[in-house]
Amino acid sequence: MKSVILAGGLGSRISEETHLKPKPMIEIGGKPIIWHIMKRYSMYGIREFVICSGYMSHIIENYFKEKIEDWEVKVINTGKNTMTGGRLKRIEKYIENETFCFTYGDSLNSENISELIKFHKKSGKIATVTACHPPEKYGVLKLENDMVKRFEEKPARNNEWVNAGYFVLEPQIFDFIKDDSTIWEKEPMKKIVDQDQLAAFKYEGFYKSMDTISDKKYLEKLWCENNAKWKNWE
Repeated sequence: MKSVILAGGLGSRISEETHLKPKPMIEIGGKPIIWHIMKRYSMYGIREFVICSGYMSHIIENYFKEKIEDWEVKVINTGKNTMTGGRLKRIEKYIENETFCFTYGDSLNSENISELIKFHKKSGKIATVTACHPPEKYGVLKLENDMVKRFEEKPARNNEWVNAGYFVLEPQIFDFIKDDSTIWEKEPMKKIVDQDQLAAFKYEGFYKSMDTISDKKYLEKLWCENNAKWKNWE
């Protein structure tokens, strides 16, 4: 099975780093975050990758020119301004009519990918998305009168679920994508939902998207403290 990784966006919210390199190449613990994502997949037996590059594609291409781990990697320049769905559509021919994994090149979690794939196959749907509880942006104070009785540091909102960015897809999903202007998270996913073809793999563990420099520092801190919750290798 292959994993397709989106790695072409501008990463404008973390421009402190992305003026020099594409966001998936920002390092955590001395390795690009995309390496961490791929390393996690490889621990579940997935070692074939198709990377959808765009912005500063040459940096990603140069990194993977030499053999990395025991992975088979194709870096496909899908265009600087192509939307997420369009990037996926552009690599259709590399999927070879097989079930495949799909994710973003800037987020980490600790889910069991084998269980995600198993769940997808059992569902019989053409798409499965990992769903997780979103963390609060701010810490929460529990008050009684004018006194703080409990403080919760950015607790998860347990009554809500969000797209955690890890998918398992059947090749039929390419039929839902029109062209380069298509945003995967809009029309394609809406149509898949309308046809009752999107299953949700509920996951309640660690999840973090690296959107800002603060997110990068947080992930780096976890790594330096030997508390990288996504790390499933020695």
